[in-house]
Amino acid sequence: MKTRISLIMLLLLPAQWLFAQQGVTLFDCQQWAREVHPLLKQKEIYQKMSELKLDNIQTAWYPTLDLKAQASYQSDVTRLGASLPGIDIPSVSKDQYKAYLDVKQNIWDGGVSKAKGELEKAQDLTNQQGVEVDLYQVKEQVNNLFFSSFLIQQNLDLLAKKQETLEARKKQMESALSNGAILQSDLDQVLAELVKVKQQQLELQSGRETTLAALAILTGKEPSDLQNLQIETSEVRTENEIVRPEIDLFRQQTDLLSASADLTQKARNPKLFGFGQAGYGRPAINMLNDDFDTYYLVGIGLNWTLFDWKQTKRSKEVIQLQQEMVQTQQTQFERNITIALDGQRRKIEQLQQILKSDRELIELQERITKSSASKLENGTITTADYLQDLNAELVARITFETHKVQLESAKVNYQNLLGQ
Repeated sequence: MKTRISLIMLLLLPAQWLFAQQGVTLFDCQQWAREVHPLLKQKEIYQKMSELKLDNIQTAWYPTLDLKAQASYQSDVTRLGASLPGIDIPSVSKDQYKAYLDVKQNIWDGGVSKAKGELEKAQDLTNQQGVEVDLYQVKEQVNNLFFSSFLIQQNLDLLAKKQETLEARKKQMESALSNGAILQSDLDQVLAELVKVKQQQLELQSGRETTLAALAILTGKEPSDLQNLQIETSEVRTENEIVRPEIDLFRQQTDLLSASADLTQKARNPKLFGFGQAGYGRPAINMLNDDFDTYYLVGIGLNWTLFDWKQTKRSKEVIQLQQEMVQTQQTQFERNITIALDGQRRKIEQLQQILKSDRELIELQERITKSSASKLENGTITTADYLQDLNAELVARITFETHKVQLESAKVNYQNLLGQ
C-alpha cells in the first residue's frame, strides 16, 4: 500500500520539480543557450533571402516583356522635295501614336547569371558562418556563469558541513555549560561563529541566485531548473588543430571574394540576345502610310564591351588585395589563439600541481582540527583556538574546491580555444 502511495505521489509531482533534481551539465547549458538564442533565427532569414535572390537571378533567362505607348506631335515631318504630275504623294501626320510590346530573350549572357548564382551562394554561406561565430561567443558567457554558480554551490555545501559541526559542538557545550564545566563566553564564541556562517551563506546564496538568473536567461530555463549543476571531468586533447568557426568564416570570405572576381571577369564577356517588337500605331513601319496599322519586327543582337580602360583588371586587383587582408586576419587570429592556448596549458599544469598540495594541506588541517576538538573537550585549549583551526580547515577545503573548478574551467577554455 505504501509503495502504491509513493508511486502516485511521484506521478503527481510537478515536472519542473522532477527536472530540477536531474543533473545539469555544462554541455546541456551550451545546447540550450544555442537553441533559444535570437541569432539562430538569422540563419533561417539568411537562407530565405538567398533563395529569393537565386530565384531572381534565374529569371535572367526568362523573356522580358515591356508594354509601351506614346503619343507625340512634331513641328515637321519628312517630305519629298519633288512633285510628280498625276501622282499624289502622301505625307505623314505631325501627330503620331504608337503602342507596342517589346520582347527580349537572353541567348547567352557570358556566364554572368551562373557567376551571380555562385556569388550569392558564397554570400549565404558567409552570412551563415558569421552567425555561427557569434553563437560560439555565447559559449564563453555560459561557461563563466556555469562555473561561477557551481563554485558558489560547492562553497555553500562546505559551509553547511561547517554549520553541522558547529551545531553538534553547540549541543555538547550547552550540556557542559549546564554542568558548570565551561563558561558562557565559551558557548557564545560558538554561537557567534554560527551567526557568521549564516551571514556567509546569505551572501553566497545571493550571488548564486544572481548567476543562476543570468544563466537562466541565456538558456531559456527557469532558475529552479538549474539548481543541480554538475561538472563532468574532461581531458585535454593533445592535438592542437584549430577548428574554430572563425577559421571557416575566413575561408568563406575568401571564397566569396573569388566568386566576386569571377563575376567581374565574366561581366566583360559578349552577350547574345534575341529581341522583337509588335505594335499598332500611326505611322507603322511604313513611314509613307499615314493610316493606323499593325507591325512587328524580330532580330538578334550582340553586346560586347571591347575596352573598359582596365576597370576590370583594377577591380580584380582590389579583390586580390582584399583576399590578402583576409589571410592576414586569419594568421593574426591563429597567432592569438596559439598564445592563448599556451597560457591555458600552463595554467592547467599549474593547477594540477597546486591541487596535490591542497590535498596534503586538507589532510593536515583535518588532523589539526581533530586534535583541537579533543583538546577543547579536555580543556587544554580555548574555544577561540578550536574555531581558528576549524576555520583553517574550511579555508583549505574552499581553496581546494576553487582550484578544482578552476582546473575544469581551464580545460574547457582550452577546448573552446581549439573549437573542439
